[in-house]
Amino acid sequence: MRILLVEDDAMIGEAIQGALKDAGYAADWVGNGLTALAALEAQHYDQVLLDLGLPGKDGLQVLDAIRRGNNPVPLLIITARDSLDDRLRGLDGGADDYLLKPFAMAELLARMRAVMRRKGGSATPLLSNGLVSLDPVSKLASTAQQADVQLSNREFSLLQALLIRPGAILSRAELEDRIYGWGEEVESNAVEYLIHTLRRKLGSQVIKNVRGMGWMVSKGA
Repeated sequence: MRILLVEDDAMIGEAIQGALKDAGYAADWVGNGLTALAALEAQHYDQVLLDLGLPGKDGLQVLDAIRRGNNPVPLLIITARDSLDDRLRGLDGGADDYLLKPFAMAELLARMRAVMRRKGGSATPLLSNGLVSLDPVSKLASTAQQADVQLSNREFSLLQALLIRPGAILSRAELEDRIYGWGEEVESNAVEYLIHTLRRKLGSQVIKNVRGMGWMVSKGA
């Protein structure tokens, strides 16, 4: 999944971006509200982490612009503003959750997963198409033939991108987009290699190639 982190504090931003990458996310980090809106115009994101005290444009103004533009991207506010009024304005303004600083990274990651489950209409933490299941917490994948297979961060990111939309064909560019953030070098044939290693671990039928278009996982049984 690709995450947009909007945080003007350099120390906090660097720490969160590093933790997101360690957790298997492609994470882009911007430091002001205007740049955040420009990034959302240019790039698809699976979730936004939004600070409120931002230069250029306040976080609540950024939230308002996102929702007024009918962008349904899952959005979690991360802020030191703890007043009831700010929390109500954020949640009523379209945020999916509101997390107060300071927080543990484990809690942030858990809340991000919860937001994605709610947006996807799922009560279970597992992603599954009925043939393969993926645990976003442990990064373990399972099939009827293989249980608790440990995936690398990038294997996890690729399989997660496909399982979020079973039946949808994702091109090489779309999969690279979920795996790599800004400034990260896209390795030659990275998608093909990751699909090869996933098939080796989970079975050749888990990920299907659609010639000339990309890859998909079936909707399952």
